[in-house]
Amino acid sequence: MPFMPPTDSMFLLAETREHPMHVGGLQLFEPPDGAGPEWTRDLIESFRSAEAVSSTFRRRPKEPVGVLGNAWWAVDDSIDFDYHIRHSAVPQPGRIRELLQLTSRWHGSLLDRHRPLWEAHVVEGLQDGRVAIYSKIHHSMVDGVSALRLMRRSLTEDPDDRDCVAPWALPSSPMEAPTAGGFDPFAALKDGLKGGAGVAGDVAGLLPASMRIVGQIVRDGDITLPRAPKTIINGPVGGARRFAAQSWEIERIKRVAKSSATTLNDVVLAMVSGALREYLLEQHALPDDPMSAMVPVSLALRSASAGDADSDKGGNATGAIVVNLATDRESGPTRLEEIAYSSRQAKKILGDLTPTQILAFSALQMLPLAASPVPGFVKYTRPPFNVVVSNVPGPSDQMYFNGARLDGMYPVSIVLDGQAINITLCSRDNYLDFGIIGCRRSVPHLQRLLIHLETALFELEQAWG
Repeated sequence: MPFMPPTDSMFLLAETREHPMHVGGLQLFEPPDGAGPEWTRDLIESFRSAEAVSSTFRRRPKEPVGVLGNAWWAVDDSIDFDYHIRHSAVPQPGRIRELLQLTSRWHGSLLDRHRPLWEAHVVEGLQDGRVAIYSKIHHSMVDGVSALRLMRRSLTEDPDDRDCVAPWALPSSPMEAPTAGGFDPFAALKDGLKGGAGVAGDVAGLLPASMRIVGQIVRDGDITLPRAPKTIINGPVGGARRFAAQSWEIERIKRVAKSSATTLNDVVLAMVSGALREYLLEQHALPDDPMSAMVPVSLALRSASAGDADSDKGGNATGAIVVNLATDRESGPTRLEEIAYSSRQAKKILGDLTPTQILAFSALQMLPLAASPVPGFVKYTRPPFNVVVSNVPGPSDQMYFNGARLDGMYPVSIVLDGQAINITLCSRDNYLDFGIIGCRRSVPHLQRLLIHLETALFELEQAWG
């Protein structure tokens, strides 16, 4: 029975009906040439007939789910595929609008903790003939980078390859025998001590690392601190969600980055800054002070680039920086310049910190979010940042699943009290696929952010040629 690290269990502890703690994704596929009406049914049957299931997709919280389930995993020896894999159709007229409405509804419902914490919905009935797959998995099991990596393994660059399998049925993840003999406190203690010993050296270095960070903040004096102005997107949230999605050509964003001597991520943040500014102006709610964004930094990618053999496993390994969005500036190019500078300064702070020290520093910046369930806290305090913007690297080539061409890969993330909007994007071939999830009650007309994102990018293109 695997031990659950605190970085994973916190997502179970924080979950309520108003705050589902799963991440998801919406993929669009163009069926292969010659595919008949039975293609979708055959796809579902292949999903449900998996024999070897990854242990990640067989985990569920240990019973009782509200006690031991927050510290240890149970591993099921079989999966009820009829429950986890569901067949749906969009209502007429079968537009993307109807698909996004379904996705919004599914993403607002909780996963059953008495079963492995994931679902997949295969959706047909789109008027353009494409097939969609919406899937969600609890954040206690994987973070966004790990989830994308699992999906990437199920795809291929070869349109003629017919050996692809679902992410939960990877050939490299054979079926494991379930743990026998019930709960073993000595084995659990051993697992906990083993995990604790691995970070002892990093913890010892936290104090000098903290002193260096404080010294840099005092010396530079222009670091964006986790204290943002209050806006309408930083209040309490309900349980219902609204989802919006759209794709942009990567080359457009790269041209702006090259011409302005900034990075692709800087341009993306400038797009978000311009979109939020225009959206809040429409709502007569733009604050005088500049807004800021929390930008996750994947430690899994850092470990992979360093050759860490364990970097390919599930779980959560994400740090964070806070970046000034300069929403008080009217000019798009000026906003981009200030965003790029703020991002560079924030990354300097991370410097030579170890992944564990980065996690500790990131947790300190997000500490106010832990108090958000306290009655009145969100209403009467300023948020540490206004919005979360995540950029998850995806496949750089055109991908296929058993001949079906991948036409879209839109992330669906989490919103919290005080953080009513989350913007996550994923690279795919020549595109960036944006997924925006928000509280249905507190963020009216969420889909208008897509229009404002395009307007902000066009303004930067005009300024930088």
